[in-house]
Amino acid sequence: MKTRTAWTCTAATALSLALAACNGAHPDAPAAARPAAATTDAAVATAAHPSALIPRPAQMVPGQGRFVFGPQTRLSVAAGDPAARQVAEDFAARVQRARGFAPAIDTAASPAAGTISFAIDPAAPAGDEAYALEVRADGVQVRARAAAGLFYGAVSLWQLATAAGGQGPTAIAAQRIEDAPRFAWRGLMLDVARHFRSVDEVKSVIDQMALHKLNTFHWHLTDDQGWRIQIQRYPRLTEVGGCRIPAGAAGRGEDGKPRPYCGFYTQQQIREVVAYAAARHITVVPEIEMPGHAQAAIASYPELGVRDVVKQAPPVSPDWGVHTYLYGVDDSTFEFLRNVLDEVVGLFPSKYIHIGGDEAAKDQWIASPAVQAKIKALGLKDEMALQSWFVGRIGQHLDSHQRVLVGWDEILEGGKLPASATVMSWRGTVGAVEAAREGHDVILSPDRKLYLDYVQSDRDDEPSGRYPVSTLQDFYGFEVIPEELRGEQARRVIGAQANLWSEHKRGFDRVELALYPRLDALAEVVWSPQAGRDWNDFQRRLVPQLARYRAQRVGASDAAYAVEFELAAEPGAPAQIRLSNQTGFGQIRYRTDGREPDANSPVYTAPLPAKAPLDLVATTFFDTQPVSAPRRYPIADAAEFGALGSAALTPCREGYNLRVEDDAARDGRGDGERAALTVNLIDPCWIYPNAALDGIGEIEVRVGQLPYNFQLWHDTKNIVVRKAELGGALEVRLDDCKSEPVARLPLAPARGSAGLSVLKAALPKTRGRHNLCLVFASGGHDPLWALDRVVLRPGG
Repeated sequence: MKTRTAWTCTAATALSLALAACNGAHPDAPAAARPAAATTDAAVATAAHPSALIPRPAQMVPGQGRFVFGPQTRLSVAAGDPAARQVAEDFAARVQRARGFAPAIDTAASPAAGTISFAIDPAAPAGDEAYALEVRADGVQVRARAAAGLFYGAVSLWQLATAAGGQGPTAIAAQRIEDAPRFAWRGLMLDVARHFRSVDEVKSVIDQMALHKLNTFHWHLTDDQGWRIQIQRYPRLTEVGGCRIPAGAAGRGEDGKPRPYCGFYTQQQIREVVAYAAARHITVVPEIEMPGHAQAAIASYPELGVRDVVKQAPPVSPDWGVHTYLYGVDDSTFEFLRNVLDEVVGLFPSKYIHIGGDEAAKDQWIASPAVQAKIKALGLKDEMALQSWFVGRIGQHLDSHQRVLVGWDEILEGGKLPASATVMSWRGTVGAVEAAREGHDVILSPDRKLYLDYVQSDRDDEPSGRYPVSTLQDFYGFEVIPEELRGEQARRVIGAQANLWSEHKRGFDRVELALYPRLDALAEVVWSPQAGRDWNDFQRRLVPQLARYRAQRVGASDAAYAVEFELAAEPGAPAQIRLSNQTGFGQIRYRTDGREPDANSPVYTAPLPAKAPLDLVATTFFDTQPVSAPRRYPIADAAEFGALGSAALTPCREGYNLRVEDDAARDGRGDGERAALTVNLIDPCWIYPNAALDGIGEIEVRVGQLPYNFQLWHDTKNIVVRKAELGGALEVRLDDCKSEPVARLPLAPARGSAGLSVLKAALPKTRGRHNLCLVFASGGHDPLWALDRVVLRPGG
């Protein structure tokens, strides 16, 4: 069985912060407190390997020697080249932050020896985003035909200049690069409707996109749970729609009164973000959801809904899942949507405007005599055709603004799309294939392939998210063009993007852990030639990138490299502990005295003896560099060897498995650390697999309860509810989940706490190994009960 463990530095929620704290240096330490940068050539950092770039360039030829880059290096731009000047200034500012010095900028007619020149050059590689970068011992040239390409060339040079890490001078290996992107649309979607992100946090994401050569920021601004964009003509959209009362303890203050969760962007803030992105050659594409995901708008203006069905304003939803509130289809609703879009296109210069179109549950349209009469009057077949008509009207309005409608692949259903519409395929690749064959441009963004809200491991220290696991390697292995498409149809695929839905990403630290380093994998998928992609080579190039994240104080998940501890207990043999990581990359180094390993600690080569007490700490290294935070396996007594956290338990059924952040702190008070609990929304039933029960006489379980704030639409009828015994209990069953319980742990002691509670019960004497089925029989599905940890202890 695998035992997941917590981080060594419990306050850290990201690799960057954890490693800084664990090494004894606070990440916010001022530069003056650091050792002075060396200035002699002998002290220059070791030259990075020429391929230490992400994404990998299209063409790269190694050269001879190296270029020494330090405070004495000057940047050269032509006096009449403002685009090159802007790129040089941006590069100098990034070098200042990363290496502690800012190269001066010259405007000499011809670059002097030892300088780095930036130039817009019509003879550079073709394409607005293409560039040429040549590093020689006597100087560096960055050339491109357009500002975007020159910016990307500077980004590559910055990566080379920071690959060795540290402050002060460095050396860059001589090489020649000619590079251009594979796809035009290289995107990332951030959902700020479910959990709002500040302007500074959004800018932080845009910064990292730029450093990965991504060029499209898809901003999901409206949904059932919040309306986040100021529309001057309709102030209630943000006054009402910008706030909700979260479910459970998160929605109550310490005084028991409702605690609203609010947030929106003023139009000035929108312009600020758009300009910030444009300076980094990123287009911001807004998404205004319709006809579904409209509950926040209808809460603000009830007349926008299906009037003869919706008799009063709904709340802005505190729930996750599929909602049934749709916009109505009368002329006044379309007038509202046109007015909203008029203000949106005035804020966003993007060619594309995203109108959503997904998960439009038609229940209210079906129940509405007025809507049914509209379907008949229009001569439409059904509600699906009505949605197609709806999308067509919106498309005509956007076309009048010379904008292109983008929607999720449901917009293909029910009828013919506007010819110019672009389809974003999220339900696998079927929609992409259909749209391309119909002559529409296509963006690949399939669920379970490029969704960043899925968990990255099955560890117990994994933050909240959806299952199944979506690893770094899964992202890297994605191929953008569906194999069914060839020739002109394949050319309809203009790119791909990753989507970060934020239902389960409450804090920005969680957002960063979900984004990075999977964003590195996405960047290579959409930029680099398919034939040049190499997973093992990518991992080697990722090592300096993880160090860059730490240096920038950007949180990055280390799930791909975090050390796993597996207890191996074969009959008749001493118990052992096996160490591994998800990818098999690097060397695992460990200590058994509770101290954190360093590059000189023993390398793991064989299983270690499992004897209590034990304080085992292990870290993955590559070439002396840590690529994971230390993980700790502290065992006070032998019973702890068999402890399992919620992520290590097996669900009784697949589907609707989530890792959910509790609505209250672990102790049930204040805004302290919250547990991440693995739950099943249909059946709260879990299996402790292959439990060794010889000598076991007691089970100890830590449980939590969450508000059932999930709307499952038609699957609601499938929720399993078990009769409550003893006022509700956690039942323990042997081998078969339908057998009679061998123990019941009453839930009464836990009902009064919003945090976690420990329950105990005696177990009958049993020999051998058995599956233990742990079933919540509470008489209802709200609250949603969850397990945090299970420990089997010896009998008295």
